[in-house]
Amino acid sequence: MRVLGISAFYHDSAAALVEDGRIIAAAQEERFTRRKHDPGFPTHAVEYCLAEGRTTVSEIDKVVFYDKPFLKFERLLETYLTFAPRGFVSFAMALPLWVREKLFQRQLLTDELKALGGGVDVSSRLLFTEHHLSHAASAFFASPFDEALVLTMDGVGEWATTSVAMGRGNQLDVLREIHFPHSLGMLYSAFTYYTGFRVNSGEYKLMGLAPYGVPKYAQLILDHLIDVKDDGSFRLNLEYFNYCVGLRMTNGRFDKLFGGPARKPEEKLTQIHMDLAASIQVVLEDVVLRMTRALARETGAGNLCLAGGVALNCVANGKILRDGQFGSIWIQPAAGDAGGALGAALAAYHVNQNQPRLSPMGRDAMRGSYLGPEFSQAEIERRLQAVGATFSVVDDDEVIDLCADALAQEQALGWFQGRMEFGPRALGGRSILGDPRSPRMQSTLNLKVKYRESFRPFAPSVLREDVSSYFELDVESPYMLLVADVAKDRRVPMTDEEQKLFGIEKLNVPRSDIPAVTHVDYSARIQTVDRATNPRYHALISRFKQKTGCPVVVNTSFNVRGEPIVCTPEDAFRCFMGTEIEALAIGNCFLRKDDQRQGLKLNYEHAFTPD
Repeated sequence: MRVLGISAFYHDSAAALVEDGRIIAAAQEERFTRRKHDPGFPTHAVEYCLAEGRTTVSEIDKVVFYDKPFLKFERLLETYLTFAPRGFVSFAMALPLWVREKLFQRQLLTDELKALGGGVDVSSRLLFTEHHLSHAASAFFASPFDEALVLTMDGVGEWATTSVAMGRGNQLDVLREIHFPHSLGMLYSAFTYYTGFRVNSGEYKLMGLAPYGVPKYAQLILDHLIDVKDDGSFRLNLEYFNYCVGLRMTNGRFDKLFGGPARKPEEKLTQIHMDLAASIQVVLEDVVLRMTRALARETGAGNLCLAGGVALNCVANGKILRDGQFGSIWIQPAAGDAGGALGAALAAYHVNQNQPRLSPMGRDAMRGSYLGPEFSQAEIERRLQAVGATFSVVDDDEVIDLCADALAQEQALGWFQGRMEFGPRALGGRSILGDPRSPRMQSTLNLKVKYRESFRPFAPSVLREDVSSYFELDVESPYMLLVADVAKDRRVPMTDEEQKLFGIEKLNVPRSDIPAVTHVDYSARIQTVDRATNPRYHALISRFKQKTGCPVVVNTSFNVRGEPIVCTPEDAFRCFMGTEIEALAIGNCFLRKDDQRQGLKLNYEHAFTPD
């Protein structure tokens, strides 16, 4: 049985193909259209999934959309009626779109798929799942567990903003929900907005900014904005928010509480913004930990799965792990709305069609999240020749050796290998790599390669067998969704003068023997690399270790700020030529910047709208 899952029309649209319970392919539309967070119908992603599965629209048994539009419209109407006449402007803006498109998504989806399938009508095979069920299914059915508690937290689906389910075998039973407008995701996004970042894409920046600040506003948030019970259930004080009735997340009362208006995008970050980031991060962690502790006591579950946008908060995830209430936790790497496409397909197959699960046998079903397109060596060479690239074709061992040498010489290396990752993280398929020992690498990558804010940290990729030698972690973290501290014997103590520094002044103080991946609070967002899951990436880091003694590399996504992660060899070459990346490996093709024709050079610094 083949099931095609689709998420679309809000942000991060995607498609996923599941065949007899096995995940065949999954990809976000943005990677093909080169439009960040593309919300449109995922035409290219669907075409890719069908091609990867060697199938057609006519051979798909079920097509599943990741939420229920009528329930969302019900929320829109009820919210307006509750707050009327406030909110008329936003309601009036939303209503035409709903009447024109969203209420008739069955027809819209049918028409789009008919265009892709040569006129085949799929309306009789079209299903809709609830948003949080899609998230929960993406986490549980892809997890390595036969039984687990599933916690989903995001902004909002149809009505649910937080949900708890129990997964057993091929079934998911929803135990309870918290409904809109009370939302932990909305609360965090309100501070994303207030500190000048973009809602639905800038939350990870707020998380990265938090260690520069002091959580001096945490109690103010708990006193005025959110009422949290011992079991983690909560209600927001809606007097401080505008998202129910307006076009802003916060309002004048929120501004007054925190001493001024929201920061404008690109405006200078000050200590107050860092302290606000630290404060909302502490509050988020407090709520989530109360919730997970209560759920562990109540259910006795040994395993926990996490999904929804809040599950991308890897600092909170690390706190849950260290809290020790669950024996194991597993987080869906595409935890946001893109992953809803995969969850919708899995929910339809297992829950709706009552099909048995494949035995997890202790491993997850995501296959490293390498579920996107890949290119043969011959195709890579043809594509690079077509764009005028100068490259050498070398064997497997030599490409590893050349790349390890480039890293050891503190060069920024573009690494394009195998299948593209599904989800927001680059995991060694479409990555820019660097030497973590270099005190200059963090600044170089941010300012000269990524063209992004200087405060943002970089993640380490570390050999799984060496993780506990460098970090206070001894479990797998293949999807870069857990934060842990750098091991104490790797740290460099700060002097008294350095301790007095505040905020971004701390940025250039080396804090360990791997300074490029050590955040200002000695933490790191860790990816463990397993030989079985990504042998080529494992071989590269192993060779780097042979040459330098260090089993860690800097890993950031292969793109610049505002650009989707590269998908094709042409995307990679353009990014290479538009930035100060010095070496590039695509398959067995090795490219040096100095060898390229000057006329092919691009300027990527302002090529994309900042996110």
